Amino acid sequence: MDQSKAVLMERPPVYSELPIPSIPCLGGVKKLVCVVLVVVVLVLVLVGVLLMGLHMSQKHTETIFQMSLQDGSSTGAHGTGVATFHLDTGINSSASVVYDYSKLLIGTRPRPGHACYITRMDPEQVQSLETIAESVLSKITSDASRQDDSMKPVTDRSLLGTTIKVLCGSLPVYWA
Repeated sequence: MDQSKAVLMERPPVYSELPIPSIPCLGGVKKLVCVVLVVVVLVLVLVGVLLMGLHMSQKHTETIFQMSLQDGSSTGAHGTGVATFHLDTGINSSASVVYDYSKLLIGTRPRPGHACYITRMDPEQVQSLETIAESVLSKITSDASRQDDSMKPVTDRSLLGTTIKVLCGSLPVYWA
């Protein structure tokens, strides 16, 4: 053993370490990638929560509307309230619908459009938004030339409630 120590002492083995090229900002890049990844995940979570909230608020509005219709139809009288809704009826077309329970009228203003349309509300069975979209809006869009002949204009605007008057403004109003 002494000989091996002596040999090692005379000629020590060559240990060499090759230097690894170091990139000075490599630690910063890892931090930057982590920060960007966390921000992307947070944005995706936030967008998901917002979309889920929007969906839930739409369902809540529809549920409240259905409950108000069921409560009103069971008593037979709807009170004096007004309900306003927006219908998306397709590409580049929509409509605003006003349920006026005091006047028992439903006002519809299609957009784009140059007139308003009203129909009587059945106090026992209030028409749903789908029914309004199918019946009133299909009559309106069927044929513009026949539209003026088949629908009677409202001559006395005092029949309309304040909300329907505001909805229609100065546009002509027809019975649908």
